[in-house]
Amino acid sequence: MFGPGESSTIIECSGDITCHTLHAILTSGLLFFVLLTAFAYTTVLERRFLGSLQSRIGPNRAGPWGLLQPVADGIKLIFKEDVTPSSAEKVIFWLAPMIKVIPVLLVVAVIPLGPRITIPWFDGKWYRMDQGLIDVNVGVLWLLAITSIGIYGVVLAGWSSNNKYAMLGGLRSSAQMVSYELSMGLAVVVPVMLSGSMSITDIIEKQNATPILGWFVFQNPLAAVVLFVALLAEVNRSPFDMPEAEQELTAGYHSEYSGMKFALFFMAEYIGMVAVSMIGAGLYLGGYHFIGIEKAPLLGPVVYSAKVFLLLLGMIWVRATLPRIRYDRLMAFGWKVMLPLALVAVAWTAVTVIVADELDEQSVNVVGSVVLLVLTLGGLAVWLSRIGRKPEQASVHRVEVVTLGGQGVGAPALHTLDRLFGWPMSIVNLLARRRLQQQDSDTHRDNAD
Repeated sequence: MFGPGESSTIIECSGDITCHTLHAILTSGLLFFVLLTAFAYTTVLERRFLGSLQSRIGPNRAGPWGLLQPVADGIKLIFKEDVTPSSAEKVIFWLAPMIKVIPVLLVVAVIPLGPRITIPWFDGKWYRMDQGLIDVNVGVLWLLAITSIGIYGVVLAGWSSNNKYAMLGGLRSSAQMVSYELSMGLAVVVPVMLSGSMSITDIIEKQNATPILGWFVFQNPLAAVVLFVALLAEVNRSPFDMPEAEQELTAGYHSEYSGMKFALFFMAEYIGMVAVSMIGAGLYLGGYHFIGIEKAPLLGPVVYSAKVFLLLLGMIWVRATLPRIRYDRLMAFGWKVMLPLALVAVAWTAVTVIVADELDEQSVNVVGSVVLLVLTLGGLAVWLSRIGRKPEQASVHRVEVVTLGGQGVGAPALHTLDRLFGWPMSIVNLLARRRLQQQDSDTHRDNAD
């Protein structure tokens, strides 16, 4: 059987400087290659899957089944003219795409791709190492910090372009990030509470206590849903793609970008999709764990990739299904729906953990189910009470509407101003009411005389 013998020496790779350095270099290169490949073929996956959902044909000309379409797109962008607006802040304009793309490459550094493995080396020794770049005890803080940096690239790109549509896209993105990062942070707190650690490796290993049913998505599905929705907003995916709404902002913050600078924004979006799918799978779907994975640890990255693939399909399906929502409703959804639900999810987990500490570890699922039932019944009762409540009768006021009949242009002009600004007709109606009140008072005075 492949593995170290009884007389073999097993060395921890983290304690050997040569092994640690080689492991860091090779793993970094492998991750960079995998992310670039994933970026290229996530675009093909999206176009083909969208075509299937919408009963149309996706890319099928470049290469067999359209598999060389990313290569064709890359060649086109390389030779496309790279334009910089004359009135742009050129240094910031050039740096913004890199500020956007670098964080999405760094965020996966603390995510383990599989269980620890032991491999031989040419010196006859065996080395035990992680299937990931690095494991830090504050990995969750790393995720929250790095995912927040990319917003600077978007805002700076919009500001430096000296274009009002690009500027509006950057402002939208910053406001959206503030709104949904709160929900995302609270949803990330739940795995930390359930595992008692901020290390991504510890969170994934904690979910292996019970195969599949031990995944945190089953212990707190509300927090999982909040996290996945917030991650959609984090990468500006539909229906949260307001910063680049082409109907309103002509592509938003990257309106003035072309060539390889635009390609960097394009790459950041799709690598971001892969990165947030890895975060969601690691925190709530057990990461690389599945039935029997401990006996074949090299299959860990394969299992992880399958979960990421399913989450990517979910993102694409959402884009094909849900329309883009209005911006004010998007912000209201973040503050009035997502944030309260995230707070409820954290309270739910807190009660579960406290009660489980008083009883035993196996009672977590039972207590969580009871708390879920109580919350569901309470929410249902509130909803039914609102449904059964009779709508309040609005007080009816007598409002005089001035029709301003006639053949001149005054009436149409006044109505047009009212549609645009909403105040001209209010002033006219106020004057009409005062005139009627004056007439009524004159009538009463005449009758009294």
